[in-house]
Amino acid sequence: MLERLTLTEMSRRIRERELDARELLAAHLRRIDEVNPQVNAFVRVLKEHDFDSLPQGPLHGVPVTIKDGFDVEGLPTLAGSRFRESHVAACDAPSVARLRQAGAVLLGKTNVPELLSSYETDNFVTGRTNNPANLECTPGGSSGGEAAAIASYCSPGGIGSDGGGSIRVPAHFCGIAGFKPTHRIISGRGQFPGAVPPVGMMASPGPMARNVADVRLLFDVLRGVDAFDSMSTALPETQFPAKVRIGVLRQFYGVPVHPAIAGAVEKAASALSKLGFEVVEFSLQGQERAPNVWAFFFGELAAFNTRGYLAGREADAHWTLTENLREAPAPDAVALLAQFAERERLRSSMLRQMEDVPFLLMPPGSIPAFRHRERRWSIGEKKVSLFPAMALVTMWNLFGFPALAMPASKTAEGLPAGVQIVGRPFSDRHVLEIGERLERAGL
Repeated sequence: MLERLTLTEMSRRIRERELDARELLAAHLRRIDEVNPQVNAFVRVLKEHDFDSLPQGPLHGVPVTIKDGFDVEGLPTLAGSRFRESHVAACDAPSVARLRQAGAVLLGKTNVPELLSSYETDNFVTGRTNNPANLECTPGGSSGGEAAAIASYCSPGGIGSDGGGSIRVPAHFCGIAGFKPTHRIISGRGQFPGAVPPVGMMASPGPMARNVADVRLLFDVLRGVDAFDSMSTALPETQFPAKVRIGVLRQFYGVPVHPAIAGAVEKAASALSKLGFEVVEFSLQGQERAPNVWAFFFGELAAFNTRGYLAGREADAHWTLTENLREAPAPDAVALLAQFAERERLRSSMLRQMEDVPFLLMPPGSIPAFRHRERRWSIGEKKVSLFPAMALVTMWNLFGFPALAMPASKTAEGLPAGVQIVGRPFSDRHVLEIGERLERAGL
């Protein structure tokens, strides 16, 4: 079945005239008709395309999907909110424009929680997205629709965004690969909510696909300096090191990890060792507050801004948006500066800790996909809630380090269990290279 080919293979076959792009699109549209009524991954499906005008780029004729937080010219960017139903984008987001310039066919826009605010994908406009591995479970959020579309073979790949694990958590939950690059290697313009500081200094667009090789292809298309994005930066050209040391970080301090995810990390560590990497144990030093500092910017400060956005119309907001909107006074300038200073202290400390161990292997969170609206779980004799369960995800948003989630195993119930690879800033290609080598080794 054509829709089950890798994105890279689709590109090769079209380029070598072994496959017609119209035929490939038709196969995906049939799959969407078959699967999407149960999964509900799509906000909008785009069926009509001018194939004669497609650029001859690396994605020529390949269908891709777009998370519905990115602008696509002529379409609404709903961001899961009924307050956005009258919106129409005037132009493509730079990341969408890069996909088009590479010859990609925009297959559709995928579902998100309202204002991209939750690890569950549900809203009042297009409803709840379900995990293809188990419809009673969430695919994660906020790029949950994108992950579900890719995992169910409705799309070979596309673009999401990650401010607190919003690419990596859905990738882990759905059994696909997702990459959060070094901050602003990919332009952050053309999104809603806008990727502006201080929250925007932690959020990054990134590619998602069923395997790391496809993620890498998309990353090479998406990355590049945007002259109109004040935080945009180039990725330096560097050689893969002759000797690579990888630290295994098994958990965030005392936060327990589901046995299947711990097993996936162990499996990946063993595979890396057999591939010739120097694999060593690694523990965090002095990073206990990193998730809390992330939560200040992405939780407390964002909640204050959201309350202002909703003022007078709170009853029309979805529970995924309002469940964390605590009533609290606005942070004053002193508190804001103190949190910025703490972020820099923690980031500098992490850079020092990773000087001799520049890559880390770890869980992409403590739990697999959970049932809709669950918020507490038992792991062994310990209880864990959502915030600490995501500590090994959110801290890399705080620091802006590149982080890759990739599939590795399954739980006894058949849910995906992934691993996460993290590198120092601007080591994006090397993180992806490690992931590809693991993939080729059969992880």
